[in-house]
Amino acid sequence: MSIFEYAPAPESRAVVDIKESYGLFVNGEFTSGAGAAFKTVNPATEEVLAEVAEADASDVDRAVKAARKAYDKVWGPMPGRERAKYLYRIARIIQERSRELAVLETLDNGKPIKEARDVDVPTVAAHFFYYAGWADKLEHSGYGSTPLGVAGQVIPWNFPLLMLAWKIAPALAAGNCTVIKPASQTPLTLLMFAELTADILPPGVLNVVTGPGRTVGQAIAANPRIAKVSFTGETVTGKQIMHAAADHLIPQTMELGGKSPNIFMADVLDEDDAFFDKALEGFTLFAFNKGEVCTCPSRALIHESIFDRFIERAVARIAAI
Repeated sequence: MSIFEYAPAPESRAVVDIKESYGLFVNGEFTSGAGAAFKTVNPATEEVLAEVAEADASDVDRAVKAARKAYDKVWGPMPGRERAKYLYRIARIIQERSRELAVLETLDNGKPIKEARDVDVPTVAAHFFYYAGWADKLEHSGYGSTPLGVAGQVIPWNFPLLMLAWKIAPALAAGNCTVIKPASQTPLTLLMFAELTADILPPGVLNVVTGPGRTVGQAIAANPRIAKVSFTGETVTGKQIMHAAADHLIPQTMELGGKSPNIFMADVLDEDDAFFDKALEGFTLFAFNKGEVCTCPSRALIHESIFDRFIERAVARIAAI
């Protein structure tokens, strides 16, 4: 009797190798952190996936110094057309390892594999391809060709891979080096990204420091060698980072939590207008998704003349989910 062996399913955990522990990624290599290790878990099962090193202010300073050295010696002086080649290679390695990245994102973050596999990872690769194209065009487009230096970056847990692409790709394309902190709940895909790019990027261009925002994030924002701080997350933390960066007059870009309402005017409920179905689908899609995203509305503002009919149809649609 023949015995057939099948390859792992595309969503199988077997396709990704999760290490028992991860260190900080500083100056092109993984190192220990000064703080105690913390655990990252699978939110679907509460299984511990790995232990991750916790940085302190001295680790952040070490990472910033490595980034500044790489900026001064290698990355900053490098012509944009040369930097573009590195970003293209990063985009390709993301495509080549997309299956592992998607599975790891779902394990560590909890989002459906369909979203990680079909949306997040392809968009991450697309970002690096896109910004690779910008690297040699900045001086011709009005942005100038002088980079800032070291970018300090802090990202949230809901889109770990996509957020790292939004932060890292434009910074590297413009000639900056980065020190980036992932959310403590979801550090693994950024650490895998660092591992995948360790043989691509010169040491010090990308540095990953892990740990809680109250210490590591604050240390990034307050470091005087940081030339720009970029933060995505909730508003209270954003205010704290702004205060920390203000002491050294460090420029900041803040993408903070919003509570934007959906607004429905009277003309949206025209029975012959297919736009209403589209509007209603958008309302239910973002109000009743499977997690936290920045497009989630907390309320709907509905014109009183259509309120009862709108609610009737909205409740029917929600009941069908």
